[in-house]
Amino acid sequence: MSTPFVNPLSIPVLGFCAYSGTGKTTLLKQLIPELNQRGLRLAVIKHAHHNFDVDIPGKDSYEMRKAGARQMLVASHVRWALMTEDARDGDPELVHLLKQIEADKVDIVLVEGFKKLALPKIELHRAAHGKPFIYAQDENILAIACCDDTQLPNDAIPNELRRLDLNNVSQIADFVMEYAQNWEAPLKYPISAVDACTIGDNKNLSVSQGLAQILSHVSPVAEVEEIDLDALDNRVLASDSISPVDVPQQTNSAMDGYAFVYQDPMPATLKRVGEVLAGHQYSGTLNVGETVRIMTGATVPAGADTVQPRELAKEVDDNVSFDGRILAGQHVRLAGEDIAQGQVALAKATRLSAAEQGLLASLGLNRLNVYRRPTVAVFSTGDEVSQPGEALKANCIYDSNRFTIKAMAKRLGCDVIDLGIIEDSETALEATLAKAATLADVVISSGGVSVGDADYIKTVLARLGKIDFWRISMRPGRPLAFGKIGDSLFFGLPGNPVAVMVTFLQFVQPALRKLAGEVNWQAQLFPAISDETLRSRQGRTEFIRGIFQLGKDGRLHVSSTGNQGSGMLSSMVKGNCLIIIGDDAEAVNAGETVFIQPFADLL
Repeated sequence: MSTPFVNPLSIPVLGFCAYSGTGKTTLLKQLIPELNQRGLRLAVIKHAHHNFDVDIPGKDSYEMRKAGARQMLVASHVRWALMTEDARDGDPELVHLLKQIEADKVDIVLVEGFKKLALPKIELHRAAHGKPFIYAQDENILAIACCDDTQLPNDAIPNELRRLDLNNVSQIADFVMEYAQNWEAPLKYPISAVDACTIGDNKNLSVSQGLAQILSHVSPVAEVEEIDLDALDNRVLASDSISPVDVPQQTNSAMDGYAFVYQDPMPATLKRVGEVLAGHQYSGTLNVGETVRIMTGATVPAGADTVQPRELAKEVDDNVSFDGRILAGQHVRLAGEDIAQGQVALAKATRLSAAEQGLLASLGLNRLNVYRRPTVAVFSTGDEVSQPGEALKANCIYDSNRFTIKAMAKRLGCDVIDLGIIEDSETALEATLAKAATLADVVISSGGVSVGDADYIKTVLARLGKIDFWRISMRPGRPLAFGKIGDSLFFGLPGNPVAVMVTFLQFVQPALRKLAGEVNWQAQLFPAISDETLRSRQGRTEFIRGIFQLGKDGRLHVSSTGNQGSGMLSSMVKGNCLIIIGDDAEAVNAGETVFIQPFADLL
């Protein structure tokens, strides 16, 4: 049975496992230079089963370590080494060792040993050793590198298991390169199957549990309308868009140059017999030894199959010679190579923006079927809240939450109904909620959803619908109300301004995207290197306002905006993302990888 393993790095880790004497070290000594030659930067971790020393007795570093230094770092202008005294009864912890790797300086970590860990591995096997296969007990084996004499039982081999030649280092290197290129960092803030909970459970929930519960109650709108191309921005396609034409419609030139029939070898000169401008065509068929001058986008003449750029050609008295290498078919865009006639150009449930509108226009389509826009009704509660533009009442604050909610809902293509600020009375709240439920698909309020003492809104909601008040294990944004009033979904968001925006991003945004008919409603998360130590608390998901940017190392780096008070909207203004620390971590150290959620979609 494998021991659980979670890769703490933003780069892939690949193990090599085998019984002693199979040749793991021998293979790695051959594989490392092969991968280096292909441009892959490597780190290697080897598990030793005995005591070892990497220092030389008598040297200063050795004597200082033996004198009691727990860690000893030796550095020169060509290398540095850190030696750590860490005596323990069991094997070293791979996750701890991996965290010592400078992940920004390598592309993949190769691990020799640790065969009991559930990490992706290549198994090495030699038939002559008579040992059983490891893969039969370890589903994390991706491939078996074995000798020709090895017989793999067909009825026991998973279809995806690859057989590699143990003596073919180039083939094994191909597999490692393919694995590194296709590897994706595991999502540390997953939206996955969760423990069942239903409206009315009144319990503490994780972010994933809360979201899964909400989405289980969301059904996409069914109504469809046909609208003009100009009105498609931010709408969601209700059916597949099929291309009525080839794109491009004709085989055309990708360069200003000369079109001709490719030969091998090419003659010293070709005779120019014409010129083709964009929007025109050559009426004849080009023969071997002939060429036409051609413009970018112009239709390639019949018979021609290759274009040489003008800057690599010389023309003297209609005789054309070429410089540089010529490849058959170069600089020619084939008809339908982008989108073929009858092919799905855009799939149903795609949210449309400028690029999609341009693509549809290029197909000649000017009216399409889209789902109707969801309608969202928004109001604020509380006698302490004042309307911006009016005199601020004593002991009150201006209402900011309603405006951030409205703006984010509009960015998602919703029609928004502003119901204003509702006074703290059961009569006013009940009338507003009852009205909102008849007008909108979703009703959103802010404030008055505390899980503690009774509130007017809680009393009213209990009469009008089925609402649950949750403590979400997150910061900011703990109190959240969700349920239904009639056929409308209801969200009761917290009162603090930042908590409102964070809970909208995590819960309301995916619900509205799914309601609008989108399939890809999941939040976009990207790995980034933290430039500072970020504190959290185990058992709670932390959403820290952050600023990300591209570092000099070509990777995303992120730091916090500073003070993280849930009432400080300035932190949302300064930031361009949320830094997400999962509920399994107490802190993220500087240099470690975190996931960020950019604001770009809504803020």
